[in-house]
Amino acid sequence: MAEPSARGGFPTTTQSILFGLHSADDAERARSLERLASAYWKPVYKYVRLRWRKTTSEAEEISQDFFLHAVGKETFHAYDPTKGRFRTFVRRCLDHFVTDRHRHDRAIKRGSGVRPIALDIALDTAAAEAELDGAIVHDPEAFFEQEWVRSLFEASAIRLRAQCAENEKQDHFAVFERLHLTDGGQGHKSSYASVAAELGLSVPEVTYRLQAMRREFRAIVLLTLREVTTSDEEFRSEARHVLGVEL
Repeated sequence: MAEPSARGGFPTTTQSILFGLHSADDAERARSLERLASAYWKPVYKYVRLRWRKTTSEAEEISQDFFLHAVGKETFHAYDPTKGRFRTFVRRCLDHFVTDRHRHDRAIKRGSGVRPIALDIALDTAAAEAELDGAIVHDPEAFFEQEWVRSLFEASAIRLRAQCAENEKQDHFAVFERLHLTDGGQGHKSSYASVAAELGLSVPEVTYRLQAMRREFRAIVLLTLREVTTSDEEFRSEARHVLGVEL
């Protein structure tokens, strides 16, 4: 897998998630399923909660079943890149899945007809519920896309934190976190000066660390996009949509 790098342009060697889902190797299929679920878990869960008006427990069960059923039935094999983005295809598959459950008035069995694959990711339902905060969906399609981008950024921030910890650059991440991931209280953004005072840095040091973290974060977002897109064309399109960059 290509590592994020501010110097290396965009990742070209990271394998798309769909290739792994097609693998005959159970371990590779499981890893790909987990990457897919990590990227789509919150958007799918929130969409099911609001679009289909499900309870917390129902939405959690449907979300997990959806991923396992899609892999077991090779649902994603039918994706045609010429007909739209992969995330749009995922949402349509989800709608069909929920409709099918309603039609048959029963839960679809996980992994029916194939060897079972465990879904080993942290499904933080409480956090997802807190983020919903009484939201009302007027445009389900736009809501799903908005939550997909939000999930992409959250996952990228988690990867950036881990990368900084591994490289002993926690002080760099602390600057990025305070200026981009949290507010300064009562909904106000922290200032460079307040962050400098809190962390015992000068304002120029805060500026330098923030610029470095922005570059690394952008590289990680691109790496994650490469994993969950299916072609160079889709990857470049998503980079334009998410980051506003031409690659």
